[in-house]
Amino acid sequence: MENKIFETKIGRTNVSVQIGHYCMQSSGSCIVRAGDTVVMVNATMSKEPRPGMDYFPLTVDFEEKLYSVGKIPGGWKRREGRPSDQAILSSRLIDRPLRPLFPKGFFNDVAVTATPLSVDYDIAPEPIAMFAASFALSISDIPFAGPIGACDVAMIDGKYIINPTAAEREVSRMDLTVAGTKDAVLMVEAGAKEVTEEEMLQAIMFAHKEIKKQVAFQEKVVKELGVKKNENIDYYVIPEKLANDVHTYALPLMEEVMKNTNRHVMEAELEKLTANVVEHFAEEYPDCEREIGDVLYKLEKEVMRAKIIDKGVRPDGRSLEEIRPIWCEAGILPRVHGSAVFTRGETQVLDCVTLSSLSDMQKLEGISEEEEKRYMHQYNFPAYSTGEARGSKSPGRREIGHGALAERSLVPVLPSEEEFPYAIRAVSEVLSSNGSTSMASVCASCLSLMDAGVPIKKPVAGVAMGLIKDVEKDKVAILTDIQGLEDFLGDMDFKVAGTKDGITAIQMDIKIKGIDENIIRTALDHAKKGRLFILDKMTSVLPAPRKELSKYAPKIICFTINPDKIKDVIGSGGKMINKIIDTTGVKIDIEDDGRVMIASLDPAMNDKAKDMILDIAEDVEVGKMYSGKVTRLMQFGAFVEIGFNKEGMIHISKLGKSVKKVEDVLKVGDLVEVEVIKIDEKGRIDLKLVAKEA
Repeated sequence: MENKIFETKIGRTNVSVQIGHYCMQSSGSCIVRAGDTVVMVNATMSKEPRPGMDYFPLTVDFEEKLYSVGKIPGGWKRREGRPSDQAILSSRLIDRPLRPLFPKGFFNDVAVTATPLSVDYDIAPEPIAMFAASFALSISDIPFAGPIGACDVAMIDGKYIINPTAAEREVSRMDLTVAGTKDAVLMVEAGAKEVTEEEMLQAIMFAHKEIKKQVAFQEKVVKELGVKKNENIDYYVIPEKLANDVHTYALPLMEEVMKNTNRHVMEAELEKLTANVVEHFAEEYPDCEREIGDVLYKLEKEVMRAKIIDKGVRPDGRSLEEIRPIWCEAGILPRVHGSAVFTRGETQVLDCVTLSSLSDMQKLEGISEEEEKRYMHQYNFPAYSTGEARGSKSPGRREIGHGALAERSLVPVLPSEEEFPYAIRAVSEVLSSNGSTSMASVCASCLSLMDAGVPIKKPVAGVAMGLIKDVEKDKVAILTDIQGLEDFLGDMDFKVAGTKDGITAIQMDIKIKGIDENIIRTALDHAKKGRLFILDKMTSVLPAPRKELSKYAPKIICFTINPDKIKDVIGSGGKMINKIIDTTGVKIDIEDDGRVMIASLDPAMNDKAKDMILDIAEDVEVGKMYSGKVTRLMQFGAFVEIGFNKEGMIHISKLGKSVKKVEDVLKVGDLVEVEVIKIDEKGRIDLKLVAKEA
């Protein structure tokens, strides 16, 4: 393709898109420049469908390159290794709005690779990468029903800002990312400081106005280039006669099966139905088990959706806004610093909180400015939670994404580092899964933090909303607290977390080609009602953080010393600080600004270590009185320890009148009161004995 550059504006930033000059063998490629942020995206497609696939094999990678921010990777290899959690989250962010826009039955592999080549911290690369991914797909021959646009939104003093700078993000009440087509919103990801539903809705719609501009720009370029899509793709299509025959035969059977409100009974009956239908059509349609299974899947979806749309009844018999039965418990594990279980229907999550000193904060290596993280939330989804018999695997993209969502939900209510100088790790273990385990982990983690005595500002709960949209009937059903089947067969997964006063996080994914303002507004309103209901259940078990930490949690004290004295406290080669640690058994962290944090299970040892550090950091003053212990006797006087590692000398002439021998007045180990009378240029301290009153 001929080298061309197209220019537009995203928010307040001039943007150029270059094509045709690099990456000549990609199906679609572009390099987008926004200020000093430069992102390259390549889209490629396999020539043939992947054999045996029953889902669209799309792979999206956001490849962090540390050279983009002038860093050399750590580790002995000094090269990028496994993607960071942030890179994985960015990959998911790009994937989610793209995936619904590929045609059904399209099983060719498609790979979208976004590579930030240069990153200006004031222009985040993620929304630029989403825009560039859409552009690359749109100018390629890959079938794609885009374009899409994307942007971040900040809210400062009630005003919305597109693609905020680093300083603006720092003071913003929300960190919102929105993607969509010109007609509707496809994806929302947000963290917020208790914003209202209306504020969030207006921010999303504000973003959509920007998205429409980005889409119009891409459509203009596509038209100018005369892009043609590949028309020789082998789509998976079920033969029409087979589909009609199976549908006619199985419809009444499926309607009978779907009358069951017990999930396990329904699943067992579905297995019997499938076997029945396959056997019934074995002669007429041999070797067509896959096609028959696909028709039955569509039929199950059709019957379930019709039941919800026409009768307002869900698969388990609930009404549209009804939440499954909830029970919670806290403080269930004796040695764990904080623990809780949250159960909603068949979804159950155990969360455990660990408290430690700030030196245990997570160290981050990536292209963002953030280098460490004080609050860590991790999410595990073992196979047994769904009754599967397979071994454990390392966390995948889904697990990392769910952990990040729960983390984002709770960060706004955590105490500051000054208020609570602890590193905090929350681990959510999914014990049973039937829908919305991520929101259950928010609830369990909130209870676990309160059980640990973390003084959170307010309790946080989360709920997942669903959608059934029937275009032909022009009907929409919004579902509160969706279970697995409704998520699997529905059109939307809209998760909202927050306090009683506002939203702290949102994650929305759509399987159809977008939703409008009315659907978003209704979903937010229903989510608020659901959230308040769940909060009541949680706070009935544990209404507020416990007043005291677990006896197994470290006790931390903080104070400040003169930064110039840090070198004295540490000592040559760490000799002094190691001596304090060996003496007291505490853990000590000292910041460059002079902040000192001491942690141990024994408060008395904390106090002892503090006194030792203050003794070192405190300047000895002439004329000041000190209590000390005699350490050595010499012919000319006695040496007295007047502080940790500080020693002065009392000359025999300063022991009192007519003293001829030091031993007549003092012995090693005596506790004495002394006054500093001189400090020479070498720091040597002269003392005099203060006579005790009779």
